[in-house]
Amino acid sequence: MKSRYRFTFLILAIIAFGAIFLKEELVSVDNAAFDKADIAWMLTASGLVLLMTPGLSFFYGGMVSKKNIISTMLQSFISLGVVTLLYVIVGFSLCFGDSFHGIIGNPFQYFFFRNVGLNINETLAPTIPILLFAIFQLKFAIITPALITGSFAERVKFNAYLIFITLFSLFIYCPLAHWTWHPDGFLRQWGVLDFAGGTVVHMSAGYAALAGALFLGPRTSFGDSKHTEPANIPYVILGTGMLWFGWFGFNAGSSLGANLIAVQAFATTIAASATAMMAWIFFDAARGKKPSAMGACIGSVVGLVAITPAAGFVSIPHSIFIGFIAALISNLAVRAKNKSNLDDTLDVFPCHGVGGIVGMLMTAVFAREVGLFYGETTTFLYHLLALLIVTVYTFGGSYLLYWITDKIEPLRVSVADEDFGLDFTQHGETYKLKKPIA
Repeated sequence: MKSRYRFTFLILAIIAFGAIFLKEELVSVDNAAFDKADIAWMLTASGLVLLMTPGLSFFYGGMVSKKNIISTMLQSFISLGVVTLLYVIVGFSLCFGDSFHGIIGNPFQYFFFRNVGLNINETLAPTIPILLFAIFQLKFAIITPALITGSFAERVKFNAYLIFITLFSLFIYCPLAHWTWHPDGFLRQWGVLDFAGGTVVHMSAGYAALAGALFLGPRTSFGDSKHTEPANIPYVILGTGMLWFGWFGFNAGSSLGANLIAVQAFATTIAASATAMMAWIFFDAARGKKPSAMGACIGSVVGLVAITPAAGFVSIPHSIFIGFIAALISNLAVRAKNKSNLDDTLDVFPCHGVGGIVGMLMTAVFAREVGLFYGETTTFLYHLLALLIVTVYTFGGSYLLYWITDKIEPLRVSVADEDFGLDFTQHGETYKLKKPIA
């Protein structure tokens, strides 16, 4: 164990010291070319999206058992470190470098953020520095692998998890972002619409979560409700609030400016998430369950997921329908999963995966002027084809990456460590809800 971490530390040291010798050429900047309002909004939006990852850690952490709260939260939080370094070194180049046949970007174009400065890139972001565009996109890359962790919570080795999110970011997220968001990406060229990440973020994370749950198998406590009750529902509510707040940067920020599209995306986001929250708890109540805080939180997140690909393309009334239908479908998907032997610990695939699929298809139905609702079929048909391609690539590719990771470092903790809890066995820390009375 020590030797592996020593090797990893050595790699980090080489990167840090090697960075000293990478010189950045200064570019003369015409301040008049920038829109200061756009810069101010995109700085704000970038901060909002960053907040979503700590929010996710509370959202997931409150759902697991007491002995796994810290480990679950850290699996989200550590993505801030791992993915940031990856993205600066090569990830942004793979996502937004010059396209190789619409499949992947030039890995050397923005290596170590070289040529990512205060200059304008007319193709990617014409009114803000490309550096700000890159930082905003980085936040999406950070939260995507963090979303996956809920599917295999309470049973994965931390160091193996670090290997997996590294591989996932490079071989799943970056190509998918290039296909969808780069102007020359082949899905973008087909007219596939993904305003803020329904396909790139939520579908990829959802399918990777499904692959992970299948590969690792169920927890030893699977099916025993006494051992799988949420440890801290107030944490879930706090995390939901942070996610919801940050999501306005996620969606409205994807307009890349302080403009009318940002206003529209902001409004559709709140409408869809509010509708989904109410639909979830009332649908539960109609089936004889009590309206719960967990249901309200999960429902609102499903609405946020579903509106993400459509936020800037649909009307507010249509966003209400999207939130409603996504809540019903995901609720039924969770119910079906609970009747199966699939141990997706925190329902990542039924909520993020299925929610992303619903949002992707609803975008093709209701997108202004080009949607099926407006009599156009081309966009919808290309979305169906994209759904097939993304499903095969992200699920199959993720399953292969789990297999590779497991060969490098076994993914599953021992039965004894799992029973004792990952907080202590993986990190030497414990979580106490209250101090014992002296």
